[in-house]
Amino acid sequence: MTMDKIRELVEADFAAVDTVIRERLHSEVALVDQVASYIIHAGGKRLRPLMVLLAARACAYRGHQHVEGAAIIEFIHTATLLHDDVVDGSSLRRGRETANEVFGNATSVLVGDFLYSRAFQMMVTLDRMSIMAILGEATNAIAEGEVLQLMTAHDPQTTEARYLEVIQRKTARLFEAAGQIGAVIADAPALIRDALARYGKHIGTAFQLIDDVLDYQADESSLGKNLGDDLAEGKPTLPLIYALQRGSTEQQQMIRRAIEQGGLERLDQITSAVASLGGLVYTARLAKSEADQALAALAPLPDSAFKEGLSELARFAVARKH
Repeated sequence: MTMDKIRELVEADFAAVDTVIRERLHSEVALVDQVASYIIHAGGKRLRPLMVLLAARACAYRGHQHVEGAAIIEFIHTATLLHDDVVDGSSLRRGRETANEVFGNATSVLVGDFLYSRAFQMMVTLDRMSIMAILGEATNAIAEGEVLQLMTAHDPQTTEARYLEVIQRKTARLFEAAGQIGAVIADAPALIRDALARYGKHIGTAFQLIDDVLDYQADESSLGKNLGDDLAEGKPTLPLIYALQRGSTEQQQMIRRAIEQGGLERLDQITSAVASLGGLVYTARLAKSEADQALAALAPLPDSAFKEGLSELARFAVARKH
């Protein structure tokens, strides 16, 4: 099942989410409108809102609150992107200039704050304290993950365990929340809510692991960002961590220096070393294991086209090329 086929399962819901996003983006401050629209409509896979919709429908939900929930998740995700690009000094996302490159860092940070606060305004309209709790905890964990990543930047001593802690907070937590709130909106039993939370956590981890692989081997035009961005920022991602532990003395020195100093001066040599030492294969294999655990987590859900869509989403997370 392709991504287009997965989206077709909730096509009307997806259209409704787009309508809600356009309506809730509106601000009387013209620059807020301009920047928020720029980043929201920049494309992207919208996997997190898709997960909310599929999870709710897989729990036999027939109402409309899941549409608002999906839009909330997308607003929170977009706010994190605005802040991420400022912190990382990124210039390219989804194949075009980042908002901070076009509008400046200060504007991007403040519009990110607007999107966060708008998301919490929308949560209030759902009138479900459990959703407020889930998303409040998720946004807090994401902020902690960002700080942890900042602490590991330029640190060649970063371990695999610390790396996984960063991505489970920074990336996986919002996926986890997406699956969970879909079930909560549907008033699913605790067994199903917990299952969909685990599903989301494992998919989010797999998704980030593959992102880190693609940073070294994807086609730049389809990736939508500059190859080697993580290396340029001195981020010790898993392919680098793995290679650093297994390389020759010369390779270890080269990788350690690249992490400490950042930059792309030896990108080709480091990419070659990471591949030859098995860093990409190891990371992809770990991503596959996470996707398999996501699939296993779906076992308590009744069979339906929406459950199959969730299964295909897990497979897509590790099979994608961009």
